[in-house]
Amino acid sequence: MTGTLINAGAIVAAGAVGLLLRRGIPENISRSLQDAMGLLILIIGIQYGLKTENLVVVGLSLALGTVFGEWRNWEGKLENTGKRLERLLGQEENLFVKGFVSATLVFCVGAMAILGALQDGLTHNYDILLVKSMLDGIMAMIFAASMGVGVLFSALPLLLYQGAISLGAGFLKPLLTDPVINNLTGLGGIIIAGIGLNTLGLARIRLANLLPGLLLVPLLMFLFK
Repeated sequence: MTGTLINAGAIVAAGAVGLLLRRGIPENISRSLQDAMGLLILIIGIQYGLKTENLVVVGLSLALGTVFGEWRNWEGKLENTGKRLERLLGQEENLFVKGFVSATLVFCVGAMAILGALQDGLTHNYDILLVKSMLDGIMAMIFAASMGVGVLFSALPLLLYQGAISLGAGFLKPLLTDPVINNLTGLGGIIIAGIGLNTLGLARIRLANLLPGLLLVPLLMFLFK
């Protein structure tokens, strides 16, 4: 899990720098910076979404996963986690939860998170996660400057998610073939594009309720062989 620990540390350290910068940023610039991040996230999501190899599998996974996510209220659970952290730290800004949820989804969804954690777990080589750490650090600094301290706490779900993949790498590797990873990345891209729309204020999509679809992709690909 060395790479994941470095990744989480980069998010916290760069996010802290973003918080320091935030204090000197006027409100109008902060708002425009958030809009700029929304556009960037939207483009990243579209780029990931185009990696989809099987639209039927991704579409079904998204639909069925959304039904399950709404039923179990995954969005509410993630937001409640953010609110508990918010109260623990004495924060009163609504941006805390927004920053926590948005950053968690951006940092955890994508091929680099999966492949990097697998490589780290199987070979103890964390080159991919080093690159991801640099990219996530840049994003964390900009996110924290516009959305506040909640961004730093996205390092906790990342530790759990990538750490679980690294620890279970031997079992997961045969299941995560290139087509499976491409379709997972494609579905993740759809979710990330939704973050961009939410950040821009163009939509209010309960994105965490879409996450169960990621678990269904390998299963449906096996059934559609």
